[in-house]
Amino acid sequence: MTEVADRFVVVLDANVLYPFRVRDVLLRFAEAGLFRARWSPQILDEWVTSLISMKPHLEESILSQREAMGRAFPEALIEGHEALIPGLSLPDANDRHVLAAAIRASAQHIVTANLRDFPSEALTPYGVEAIAPDTFLAATYELYPREATAALRRMRQTYSRPAMTPNEFVLDLMRVGLPRLAALIRREIELL
Repeated sequence: MTEVADRFVVVLDANVLYPFRVRDVLLRFAEAGLFRARWSPQILDEWVTSLISMKPHLEESILSQREAMGRAFPEALIEGHEALIPGLSLPDANDRHVLAAAIRASAQHIVTANLRDFPSEALTPYGVEAIAPDTFLAATYELYPREATAALRRMRQTYSRPAMTPNEFVLDLMRVGLPRLAALIRREIELL
């Protein structure tokens, strides 16, 4: 991870780790030091289990990706939050571990695709806000446009199967549910 400064802490919910491209953008922004990514063993287990159930033929690759994330972000693993779970209340009790991890990590945000499962009235007492991945990534881009553009350029350049032109990359971001981020980077397309 590049040390830009002491950035804000964000817990990544399992559902934003599932779509490859969304996960890739999130992790590349974290690698660039634009925020500090956090997750718990339960979040990783949920992500891996869900993905393997949908794509069992990719199990080895998925497990390898989990190990690579651990090596790349050793500071990201949150532990010691389990005792907080019983005292928390959310619409889906199965999501309490995510909020507990956010509290333990002193996270400012939970990046999740399930905003309704993390209502503000349940999170505000802990200083945590749930935010959709596109909203989060676009806001992060606006805070650090130069660093974010460089991270996206490196990301695009690593893709070789298939390789993507800058325009194709922007269209792909839109396709995977990141239209706000795509609109921002489109303005700087010559830098991609």
